This record gives sequence, structure tokens and C-alpha cells, in this order.
Amino acid sequence: MGAVQLVARARTRKPEQPAEAVSLPLDQIVMADCVAAMRALPDASVDLVFADPPYNLQLGGELFRPDGSHVDAVTDDWDKFDTFAAYDAFTRAWLAEAHRILKPNGTIWVIGSYHNIFRVGASLQDQGFWILNDIVWRKANPMPNFKGTRFTNAHETLIWASKGEKAKYTFNYRAMKTLNDELQMRSDWEFPICGGGERLKKDGQKVHPTQKPEALLYRVLLASTKPGDVVVDPFFGTGTTGAVAKRLGRHWIGIEREPGYCAAAIERIEAALPLDESALATMQSPRAQPKVAFGVLVENAYLLPGATLTCAKRRHVATVRADGSLAAPCGTVGSIHKLGATLQNAPACNGWTFWHYEDAGVLKPIDTLRQTYLLATQP
Repeated sequence: MGAVQLVARARTRKPEQPAEAVSLPLDQIVMADCVAAMRALPDASVDLVFADPPYNLQLGGELFRPDGSHVDAVTDDWDKFDTFAAYDAFTRAWLAEAHRILKPNGTIWVIGSYHNIFRVGASLQDQGFWILNDIVWRKANPMPNFKGTRFTNAHETLIWASKGEKAKYTFNYRAMKTLNDELQMRSDWEFPICGGGERLKKDGQKVHPTQKPEALLYRVLLASTKPGDVVVDPFFGTGTTGAVAKRLGRHWIGIEREPGYCAAAIERIEAALPLDESALATMQSPRAQPKVAFGVLVENAYLLPGATLTCAKRRHVATVRADGSLAAPCGTVGSIHKLGATLQNAPACNGWTFWHYEDAGVLKPIDTLRQTYLLATQP
């Protein structure tokens, strides 16, 4: 990926130049108003928009803890709107541009709190987006309610939406299941709020009041993009999206109007280390991964004829034969799928996950060998 660059203003398009000929400011920060900057991007040119817009918190004065210490809350001008109508107009404007620049199979993620997410959700639907999921980010260490007048606000909500009801979109289901210890990834995610060494500070103060944890963006991008995809963040802040996109081999475009945030983001992203290609490979869904016969693994010596396979609980045992079939001690012979079903008296069986081999005393599904073979043979 290219070096991080600071663009002083949004790039403009010459009227006579077709949209498809306009180059995207990949891996750069565009320092400008988000609506103006997105208007300079071509139609249907990006794969994903991740938006962390102002929450319009409507704070009534400063907050203090019971001990009298000051709470570092969001009091910046960029979070202030005179009325709900003004906030709604702003939301409609940037969402319209987000819808325009997304490819037909692109998706959008928007994160917010109870202050704004319901208004944003309605605007999303009004713009023609189709909501796929709402995700609850449950904060492992939320800020308490110091006055004791309400429940502790311990979560934020993300909305994930496609461009329309019939739109195709990227969802790396298998990668999410693998990330979640082979269980389907649920719509309630638990992460701590950003802190420790990850929290950017200057002179002992937070650089940005609402910096998001990288783990949250990691899951979002891993779930809904592919390597090489273009991700736009119209509220870039200190560059969490850019840093994670760089690590995962995705292109990014950051839009941010505050110079101080831009400077912090540049420094942060330049320090981020991208993963190598082998680390970027993720488990594919069964429909997406190339067909591999079990016999191919035998032919290529990933498993040798005569090797013993068992189920995860070691109740069933089979021997690998030279032609890729399996033989049970009872004399029954069949494919990895057929023999697994027969031994369980089941109508069907996924042999790739049912049968296991032993590696250094640890049982592993033979699907692990298939994935290793695919990684070794992919161009």
C-alpha cells in the first residue's frame, strides 16, 4: 500500500472527465467536510463505508465524578447541532453520498449510541439501504453513570446494511465462525473500550474522545471485505479504520476535517504493520472454496494410506486407503462422508469436520489439511 498522505482539500473532478477515469485517493486522508469529499468520489467506486458520525450527545454542561474530578466527555463543536432537524439533514446528506459511491455489492456500517442511532437507522432506510444486522457492542469496561439517575450506558449499536433488498454483498461467514471457536458469530460483541497503549494521547490528554478499539474494526472489516477492497471512513478521526485496513490488506480513504486528528492518524497508520499474505488467508465458506477431493490429500501425501482417523470423541475409527476411501474395523468401506454417516446411522455427514487426525497428540479435523493444501496451491 502507498504511503499515507495528507490532502489539504477534497479532490475535485473535471466536468468533462468521466467518473470511471478519476483515480481514487487510496490510502490517503482527505482533509475536508465529509459530504464535499465524498461528492468528489466516483459513483459505485468503493466496497465498504464505515461511519462513526457525531452522536449529537446534547450534553447539558460539564460532567463531574462524585469525587469532584472532571469527566473527559465529548464537548467538541463537531458533535453539536442546534436541532434534531439539523442533525437529520446532515445525516441524509452524507448517507446519500455514501449510497452513491458504494458499489452495487458494497455495504455500510454505522455506529452510534441511543442519542442518534435510531434517527440514523430511519435515514438509512429512507435512502434505500437494506438493514442486514444490528450489532450490539457490549463494552466490557463502560463508564459508570456517575449521578446514579439512569442505567449504566454499557453498549453502542452498529447497523450493517446493503444497498438494497436484492443486493449481493460480502460476508465471510466461515472466517467469522473460525474467529468464534467454530460457533456462529452472534450479533452481540464484547470488547473493552479503547484504552492502554492503544489510546492515543498528547500531553496526557486523549487525542480523540471517542476513539474506537481496533478489535472492533478488525471484526467489521474481516467480516465484510476482501483483501484489496476499498474502505471509506467519512469520519476518520485518529485513523482506527485506516490502521486496521492496512493490517488486513485493504485500501482505505479517510475523510477528516480536523487537522489535529489528521496528524495523529498519519503517525498512527505509518506505524501500523501489514500482515503477510499467508496470515491474511481466512477460512472460506463451503460455497466459495475450491473443490478438493479427499483423495487429492492422499495423493499429495498430506495423509498416507494406512493412517488412522477418528471422530472427535474417538468413538469411531477408520483407516485411510490408497484410493481415498476409508475402511472401518467392521469391514464397512466408503467415502469420508458416506462412512461417517453409516457409522452414526445418520442420513448425512460432513466428513471434513467429522474425521480427525492426530498431530502431536492433538486431534484436528481433516478440513485443516484441506485448508493447508489450498493455501499451498493457490496462485
